[in-house]
Amino acid sequence: MRALLFLVITLAVGGSAALFAIGGTLAEPRLQSVQGPPKDLPLIALRIPRPDGGSIAAWFAPGEARRGGVLLLHGIRADRRQMLDRARFLFAAGYSVLLIDLQAHGETPGQQITFGYRESFDVDAAVNYLNDRLGGRPIGVIGLSLGGAAALLGELPVDADAVVLEGVYSSIEQAVGNRIAIRLGELGHWLAPLLVWQIEPRLSVRPDELEPISAIRRLDAPVMIIAGTEDRRTRLNESKALYLRAKSPKRLWLINGAKHEDFHRHSPTDYMRQVLDFFDRHLIMPAG
Repeated sequence: MRALLFLVITLAVGGSAALFAIGGTLAEPRLQSVQGPPKDLPLIALRIPRPDGGSIAAWFAPGEARRGGVLLLHGIRADRRQMLDRARFLFAAGYSVLLIDLQAHGETPGQQITFGYRESFDVDAAVNYLNDRLGGRPIGVIGLSLGGAAALLGELPVDADAVVLEGVYSSIEQAVGNRIAIRLGELGHWLAPLLVWQIEPRLSVRPDELEPISAIRRLDAPVMIIAGTEDRRTRLNESKALYLRAKSPKRLWLINGAKHEDFHRHSPTDYMRQVLDFFDRHLIMPAG
């Protein structure tokens, strides 16, 4: 009996230590040098000031006068280069494009990834920059996973005229559980609380501040939610729940066979058609 008790305690301590180490790894910054911008787009490299005295690494290209601008927000552990293919077709359609590195990614400083919370401050600063640069023309946003969460979280959701959200988690508890379950089966959802409890002491962010499912109710803009039918990280029921909570006008596009991946690369022709149709309805200024 003593041997069994010792084994149980050892496994519990070892498992807790492993989960604590995993929690630290998940929040580690992904800072790296970003080469470019590429020569096939007239992008200008710049730094956007943040209220905390820091700055956001960005690329910007001005489009046509009658069309608005689109802020492009990358996913977790990526940087602004992930959004270049979207920038290319949007710029070709006449839109101004702004690509940024969210905090703790690429060339934008940050101590830890906060799963959309502090990243939302970068979104606000980037939207303010676009408003100044475009003189009040309408602004759209495309946010991939982390980028989409950053567009929703914070004190208020992003102040934009049209928003595209791709593969955005519903709550941090669900997101963590899904990812552990991929490796450990449904046991992962039982272990998720052991990771979630670390969030506040590590990041100074409460788990209830990481709930896009609640924040989307406050979004006052037309929204398009894109989801992959085979996404195991952001499950289909989560994306449908986000859609149901969103205000109208809204649109839900389900990509058959897509996982938690780059939806533009998975279905480029359909993606461009769907996104351009959505933005053309909301980001083109009337003639005259």
